[in-house]
Amino acid sequence: MRKNDILKLENQMIFPLYLCSKELIRRYSIYLAEVDLTYTQYVVMSFFWEQGSSNVKELGNIMLLDSSTLTPLLKKLEAKELIKRERNLKDERNLVLTLTKKGEKLKDKTEDVVKRMKKEIALNEDDQDKLTEALKTILNKLIDDRENE
Repeated sequence: MRKNDILKLENQMIFPLYLCSKELIRRYSIYLAEVDLTYTQYVVMSFFWEQGSSNVKELGNIMLLDSSTLTPLLKKLEAKELIKRERNLKDERNLVLTLTKKGEKLKDKTEDVVKRMKKEIALNEDDQDKLTEALKTILNKLIDDRENE
């Protein structure tokens, strides 16, 4: 690779990663519209399907989102009766977020979305696992670096 070749988009890992991310979210969004969720709402709901409840700070840390981004999203999920937001009785500054029964029932409907997307990705299970692990490694390194800034 010549010196200036490093700047070519085709030689930068980030460019296909960016395009792939955009396209995957676009495709997910088509299927998620069938269950009335945006992609970001789906990611947050996936967190609640695993955890059941949380608070805004913990959710923000996991999703790498600040409360000003999360608040409108959480209000929309609450309006859809998928989560419940309540003030912590011991510390009213802390907002407790809980999955509702309706939110729990939505989990079954979204499993088909994941199955359909796995087919569209066209990677075998082993390659998907390797890619996921590689992306987690990159993300963890970036998060560690961010915390040390």
